[in-house]
Formats: sequence, structure tokens, C-alpha cells
Amino acid sequence: MIDFRSDTVTKPTDAMRKAMANAEVGDDVYGDDPTVNHLQDMAADLYGFDSALFVSSGTQANLLALMAHCERGDEYLCGQQAHNYKFEGGGAAVLGSIQPQPLNNQPDGSILLADIEAAIKPNDIHFAHTRLLSLENTIGGKVLPQQYLADAQALAFNHNLKIHLDGARVANAAVAQNIPISEITQYFDSVSICLSKGLAAPIGSILLGDERLIQKAIRWRKMLGGGMRQAGIIAAAAQLAITEQVERLAEDHDNAALLAQRLSEMPEFSVDINLVQTNMVFASLDKAYDVNHLALLLAQKGIIISPSSSLRLVTHKDISRQDILTFITTLKQIIVQLNNK
Repeated sequence: MIDFRSDTVTKPTDAMRKAMANAEVGDDVYGDDPTVNHLQDMAADLYGFDSALFVSSGTQANLLALMAHCERGDEYLCGQQAHNYKFEGGGAAVLGSIQPQPLNNQPDGSILLADIEAAIKPNDIHFAHTRLLSLENTIGGKVLPQQYLADAQALAFNHNLKIHLDGARVANAAVAQNIPISEITQYFDSVSICLSKGLAAPIGSILLGDERLIQKAIRWRKMLGGGMRQAGIIAAAAQLAITEQVERLAEDHDNAALLAQRLSEMPEFSVDINLVQTNMVFASLDKAYDVNHLALLLAQKGIIISPSSSLRLVTHKDISRQDILTFITTLKQIIVQLNNK
């Protein structure tokens, strides 16, 4: 199967499977799993934070960060397209009693600093207390510029806000700019990094922050049922995700660029190549064709996509350059068949 739905479908490497089988483990709720502890210490050192916490998912990492930064009735600012606002089940509001204040994302994924500043509530009993600014990098496959991150950090500091990064694909952002991940994370009070997307670990995310925030997050994680026991089995794979899979992401970016170029040459598709910066390609199919029918025909050929008005095609470790070419060839054959009916 050639699966373009998401980089979450990546399979662990053979080295990860071997490391998992041989992992030294303990009870992580007691804090005595040596492999988890090593992962957390390594991540904190690599990305410039006091502490780190290994959790089951990016959704949980973001929720723990929001709940550790904010109290009930507080507010966080984020983009309309932010994953922790739009795609995480409303967890901050439902479980944390934290009010999201979504703002418009610009075409490049950023939020206008003027919009952020205007949305900060005054100290008035009628308003929720604005506590946190949350950004996402990459967002929709797009990379937020380093200067923008510095300016956003300064704005947050000047208004006494904390600033969180949903860095589910921050490794992609770093590789695209040819900089260390720490060059991005330096601008934030907390960062979540997903290890089970392009980095190919089977499960897990890291939450980074200072000791106080991580201690609060540990308590919330337990309350939310996220405490894990012999988690070293999955932490062993997570270590290899961080140490062996980051630089490889450049291959995914190259494959996405190839995919965008080949799709743009097909009159049935519209693609803005300038927006393909990492491993995501967004394409619109001519309305003369039924995207759901197209997806069904592709699936019969062993190719999986998520049908929608704007197709999101994601490249990853388990999609090769040859897979891209096979997809384009198959797509052209199907279009010809549809045109002949």
C-alpha cells in the first residue's frame, strides 16, 4: 500500500523494533523506568529545557501544556487552524475549563501580531484572563519564519503571557530551514514534539518546559489516565526517532516537491507549489470529477488518500520517490478511464 493520508501511518524501523524488544524498563509512574528517564533527559538537553515528559500522544502533550499554563476560566490565543483548537476534541475547554480565543491564520500559517495584541483581554472581571499564546510549526506543512517567532515571543513577554509551541512537526520545520530544532524551541516556554509522525516511532510525544510546568503536567497526566508503567518499551523507539530520523525528513520534503510538480502538470489538479515547504501537498481536483470515486479507484490499486475538497497528500518514511512516480502514473491512467466513460 502507498498511504498518503498522514505521516502518522509510518511503521517503526527495524532498529526501533530491536530496541523495543531489548529495552530496560521500570514503572514510569514511580519514575523508575530508566529508558523513559534517559529519553526525557536527552530531549531536555537537546532542545534547551529544564525538564521533559514522555506522554502517549501529541494531543495529550498539548492538553497537558494548556492545563499546566492556565487555570479554570483562563484563556489561550491560537490560530483558527490550530490543531489544539480545531482537531483535539475541544479538550482544553471540556477538561481544562480553558477558553480558546481562535484568530485568523494568514496564508503563510502565521497569526498577525496586531491581531494577537488586540485579542489580549484587559484586566476586567467581565473577561477571561488571557494567559497563553499558542503557535504551531509547521502548520499545514508551512514553516513559520524565525523572525516571526522572535517577534511573537517578545509580544508575549511584553504582555506577561506564556508562549507554547505545538511542535508536532517541528523537526520538519527545522530540516526545511537547515537549523537545529533548538533554534526554534528557544522562543517558547513549552513545546510539544510528536515522535510518531515523520519520526516514525510507534507511539509517543515529548512535552518540554521548566521544572514547575512539568511537575504540574505530571499531575494532570495521572489525573487524565495517562500514567504509563513499563513505558521504556516505547521510549526506546522514541529515542531512535530523535537521534536517527530527523535528518531523513529532507527526503520526504524532496518527495513532496516532486509530487507537487507532477500534479501541477496535470490539468485536472490545481496546486500552489510555493506553499509546499515540507512534507504536505494540498491539491484541488477539478469539480468535473468525484473525489470520493477517485479515492475508491486508487484504493483498488493499493493507493490510499483522504478524499476532500482540498486533497492533503503527506509524504513520509514509507513513501519512496518511486512510489510518487507510481502514484502519478496510476492517477493519469484512472483519469483517462474516467474521461472515456
